[in-house]
Amino acid sequence: MAVTIKSPREIELMRKAGEILAKTHEELHAALRPGMSTLDIDRLGEKIIRSHGCIPSFKNYNGYPASICVSVNDEVVHGIPNRHRILKEGDIVSLDAGVIYKGYHSDAARTWAVGQVSPEAQKLMDVTKQCFFEGIRFAKAGCHLGEISAAIQSYAESFGYGVVRDLVGHGIGTHLHEDPEVPNFAMKRKGLLLQPGMTLAVEPMINMGTYEVVWMDDDWTVVTKDHSLSAHYENTILITEGEPEILSL
Repeated sequence: MAVTIKSPREIELMRKAGEILAKTHEELHAALRPGMSTLDIDRLGEKIIRSHGCIPSFKNYNGYPASICVSVNDEVVHGIPNRHRILKEGDIVSLDAGVIYKGYHSDAARTWAVGQVSPEAQKLMDVTKQCFFEGIRFAKAGCHLGEISAAIQSYAESFGYGVVRDLVGHGIGTHLHEDPEVPNFAMKRKGLLLQPGMTLAVEPMINMGTYEVVWMDDDWTVVTKDHSLSAHYENTILITEGEPEILSL
């Protein structure tokens, strides 16, 4: 699949998809509390997405059974919601979601605190979010994709954190995952030259320990190999002539 340049009409539809996804994340954050199950979060998320006339991007995507990926503590991504997994005070929870609006996807992730969390957990979440913003300083026409990746890695590693290698960001549009891949770590090559109209999902996944991860027996849930905490922050962005536009904020 080649990298697609979106037309003004397509960008408008992706803006709307992003706006609805941002609202979904806000409502989920407001609802988060100790005692909720991860399935409660999924059901609420799907209800919000469908109330806006949208379809959850993740539901049945390659067989994924839920609408919201809910990953707790050492789970990096793709946690499958279930009614037995109960959030407790001090947990951190990563919510990854996507919506389809008139055939166009948006994709965004947030990691939130459940009640009061440790200063270390809060710092990991703050740094992971800032990694995204460090990266997108280079998300403009004339820069190369590799500059985004290198900036994310450099910032995360300056705090001694591990940058996940096995999972990367991606292009997005009429498909949830399009070319190009957007790694969160420096590559040997400069990578793609960025052009206005490209849409990317930039998503740092940062571990408190090493970068190594393993897949659980469900074939979806990815956890840190050393069981350290992990955080995830993602937005769908549009490359322009100037500063990137964040479509899912």
